[in-house]
Amino acid sequence: MPANLILIVEPESKWVHLLRQVLSGAGFAVQTTNRGEKAVKIAAEEQPALVLTETTLAGEMDGADLIRKIRTFSEKPVIMLSSRDSAEEEIRAFEAGADDFIRKPFDSRILLARVKAVLSRSRESMQTPTRLDCGDIQIDLAARQVTASGQPVYLTETEYNLLLELARHQNQVMLHEQLLMAVWGPKFSTEVDYLRSFIHILRRKLEINPSQPSLILSRPGIGYILVSADKPQKEVLPHGKRKTV
Repeated sequence: MPANLILIVEPESKWVHLLRQVLSGAGFAVQTTNRGEKAVKIAAEEQPALVLTETTLAGEMDGADLIRKIRTFSEKPVIMLSSRDSAEEEIRAFEAGADDFIRKPFDSRILLARVKAVLSRSRESMQTPTRLDCGDIQIDLAARQVTASGQPVYLTETEYNLLLELARHQNQVMLHEQLLMAVWGPKFSTEVDYLRSFIHILRRKLEINPSQPSLILSRPGIGYILVSADKPQKEVLPHGKRKTV
């Protein structure tokens, strides 16, 4: 099994050809299928470094079903591809466990950049050797495990990295741009709606009452703050200075 194997799950031959060409040209090994059921078997047996799946697949499973199934046995990153221009479709993908969502048609260079970014975050999260506590949230960085009030919480690679960035700066307001650049890279520094979708999912998984969050708070027009009651809060202002609040 190649360490750089990417599994493509795509029913349309023109997209399979393009994805194979782009990824193979960048040095990745590629395996393809058009059916979700077959993709589950390959993912379990071959353990690809990353899965790229279309929303609509041949067979009984769709892309979201496939991601949920993969998440029962693997934390490897998954990127959803879709020709549907729908916020609901994007949210559904993230809630199923996707690490990224790319709409078709796409620029091949951007696709490759996002694949590399997701893989880089995945490798970094697995190599971190310490533990981080922030109030009722405990993050075992070596094992990549999160608990809230002693209960295990499952997070995808991207959700985990966003929580980690907030936790490393707990009680500091992090600008939208800071979070986007730290978790997704400079190409995504203005994608505030993208960030908002992931914050929504983190709140749903970590907050007692997600509709009235007490852990991850918004600073409208500025950013977000992860609150840990045992430390003073600091504001990160747009011009880069901080003040205690």
